[in-house]
Amino acid sequence: MTSGLQFSWELRGSGWATCRIKDDFADRKDVVSYCTDALADVLHGVAGLYGPTAVQRFSFDLEPAEVRWVLRGRGVDVDMAIYRFPDMSSAFDLPDQDGTLVWGSTHPRTVLGHAVLEAAQSVLRLHGEEGYLAEWMRHPFPVAALQDLRRLHLQHDKCERQHDVAFPAVGK
Repeated sequence: MTSGLQFSWELRGSGWATCRIKDDFADRKDVVSYCTDALADVLHGVAGLYGPTAVQRFSFDLEPAEVRWVLRGRGVDVDMAIYRFPDMSSAFDLPDQDGTLVWGSTHPRTVLGHAVLEAAQSVLRLHGEEGYLAEWMRHPFPVAALQDLRRLHLQHDKCERQHDVAFPAVGK
């Protein structure tokens, strides 16, 4: 286990984003489509780790492929696995293990929560709500999901890293 986790989310033109997760052992990058509310799904999935459900799943559409994230809370740690399926439309009912494991790692929940929170706040600072919607097109910026994760992270984790106090929305 390592705490050198990095997560980033960058909008890449109309309806596309680059999602990257990296630690000391592996690096995964996917170009994600706007066909799902992907950033909101990440925020909800990580926030769900603070509740009674130990396993959180969400998927990204890569057109046509799917990557499915499976987060398993294990005490203060989270086992993270990303599975790739060749076709999003036919993978819906398939169990995780039918996909190809393309990335896996374990990190403290506080590290994961902080990394995802920081990445989403960075997107909001850079694009603002209007700029995000203009580029992502189908879904507005998930402000409520970001605020929920921030509240849960600050309430439950003993994170000593700096946190944004406000959510500035300076659009392009």
